[in-house]
Amino acid sequence: MRRFAVIGLGRFGQKLAIALAMSGAEVIAIDKNREVIEMIMDQVSHAVRLDSTDEEALKAQGVDKVDVAIIGIGQSTGGFEAAILTVVNLRQMGIKHIYARAEDLISGEVFSKVGATEVIYPEIESAQRWAYKLIAPQIGEKIDFAEGYSLARIQAPPSFNGRTVMDLQLRQKHNVNLVLIKRGQAAQEIKGEKGKIINVPMPSTVIYQDDILMVAGSDADLAKLPQE
Repeated sequence: MRRFAVIGLGRFGQKLAIALAMSGAEVIAIDKNREVIEMIMDQVSHAVRLDSTDEEALKAQGVDKVDVAIIGIGQSTGGFEAAILTVVNLRQMGIKHIYARAEDLISGEVFSKVGATEVIYPEIESAQRWAYKLIAPQIGEKIDFAEGYSLARIQAPPSFNGRTVMDLQLRQKHNVNLVLIKRGQAAQEIKGEKGKIINVPMPSTVIYQDDILMVAGSDADLAKLPQE
């Protein structure tokens, strides 16, 4: 079982700690606020009130033995300095994977320079996800596998109904690759194939409205796929 330390239990830290614990991980939740610790103590493996800038206090709670540490300390009223010192402490303790929550790119650069192995930008990333969702509502969900490139799930629009893969020419016209198809309601009514998975779509494969298509390509090209 992997062990995590979540340090700083604001909204981000609390949700992350609880989600990790619900996934079966061992979680040490740390904050300076006693009330926050009391709220979360029954939902994680161990919750403790301490000052994360105190290296010895961290060691006393076994933080030096975790696999991953995440710093979610708020960065107002001295929080940024405390977060930096916490990253330095964790690095000196030999923690290999240190994630730091940053509110902006400048803060993220500082965290990287003092030893964070990964920087999390919840506000920025959330804004980017919502911007993409608003621009491309036809994209149900997507998995990022490289910067600017994703595997995405879309519902076949009415304009795709009854057309073959060759007819649609997704690669030639839209610069995206069709990976697989899950049959929808229209396919059920026509062929009795609702839920059927076609993992190797052929040029002659017919697509019906409401089929679920997994497609891969750049985020920009995926956003331009037809919506109707």
